[in-house]
Amino acid sequence: MDSSMVTQIEEIKKTIPSDIRLIAVSKTMPVESIRTAYSVGIRDFAENRLQEALDKKEQLQDLSDICWHFIGHLQSNKAKRAVENFPWIHSIDSLKIAKRVNRLAEEALSAGVITQLPQVCLQVKILPDESKYGWDIDALWQDVPEIKELNSLNLRGLMAILPLGLSKHETLGAFKNVKVLGDKLRTNFGSDFNQLSMGMSGDYPLAIEAGATMIRLGTIIFGRRRNN
Repeated sequence: MDSSMVTQIEEIKKTIPSDIRLIAVSKTMPVESIRTAYSVGIRDFAENRLQEALDKKEQLQDLSDICWHFIGHLQSNKAKRAVENFPWIHSIDSLKIAKRVNRLAEEALSAGVITQLPQVCLQVKILPDESKYGWDIDALWQDVPEIKELNSLNLRGLMAILPLGLSKHETLGAFKNVKVLGDKLRTNFGSDFNQLSMGMSGDYPLAIEAGATMIRLGTIIFGRRRNN
């Protein structure tokens, strides 16, 4: 077991309020690192590549209480397996993929492949960023009426990834704007639409200050990402 990782996680947890869901972003990391994080009490792990995630899930079947989160761009041809294997999908980034996941979730539930509908977040670009997927604010509002009709999605909130290079002031302001948007959308989607998945290793204290309910930490827990 990596004792330095254990110490690091214990220190990180001291900085996070108990009502904030800490999600360890384990992409590219070996299962041994996931087991170490698990040993310190982390139960939520996020992946962004479907096949890599499924391989890890297979190797970690003995850790039956892990909750897996999908946070990568979801391609249409991989949506079915994502629905069947991830209780949480943070990266619903277009009306097209929302409709597809809705249909697949309904089919999977009816067939008994899953026992609960996936909990999903809508990925937004609170600031313009050509390198990111997701709705801009105007496009999301335009799609709200159709999203409301997707009865096989358990709509839980928003996911945001900010552009690189922002100052602390800009970062905090952007996160606060995500919170404002989420509050406004709750009047359309209902009281369960109360989650904000935002904040990563470099900015999570600001995200918490702005109202994040879930933070996604990778590098600060596992170290530098491995190439694979």
